[in-house]
Amino acid sequence: MTQSKTVLVVDDEPNILEPVAAYLQKQGYNVLTAERGRDALALVKRGGIDIMLLDLMLPDISGEDICLIIRRTSHLPIIMMTAKVAESSQLEGLRIGADDYVTKPFSLKLLAARIEAVLRRLPESEPPELFADIQLTATERKIVNALSRRPSRVFTREELIRVAFGDEFDGSDRAIDTHIKNLRKKVGIGVIGTVHGLGYRWGLSE
Repeated sequence: MTQSKTVLVVDDEPNILEPVAAYLQKQGYNVLTAERGRDALALVKRGGIDIMLLDLMLPDISGEDICLIIRRTSHLPIIMMTAKVAESSQLEGLRIGADDYVTKPFSLKLLAARIEAVLRRLPESEPPELFADIQLTATERKIVNALSRRPSRVFTREELIRVAFGDEFDGSDRAIDTHIKNLRKKVGIGVIGTVHGLGYRWGLSE
């Protein structure tokens, strides 16, 4: 998988940027780097990037703002990297469109595993899908496709975590609530229903 994938690493700390870039290159990725938000946005606009690792605290534009800018026009996978360890910060990152979130300090091996997990969730091609004209993240598309293909089934949070993140996910199950909230804003409140005490289904709430 890694041989043809390009990773953009955005961080203004050389002691993070350099080892991350070097390690990912050894893993077979093509690696681009940026220390400023404006440079990162220019690289994204140029195209050819498969996934972005984005520090939240940059000298010119915050990582949160960069994520919001990208999400206006692209579903480029984004993994946020930050020292903000509070659950609320992680949920906010997911709310604004991040696909995953790693807290500093992190192991390079774990970071590579997170990248592989996000990339595995991407389709090899873009098949016709519901809401193809709406900018959904890769994670959001996984959730929409799972729910819509089995509209009579109620999915628990744990099941949707496996659908969206795979078995590698070790975060809070509230992450699913955040993605559902984002999806309702994009595709309509009545599209994904809540079955109280059980989970979510395609259709109206019960």
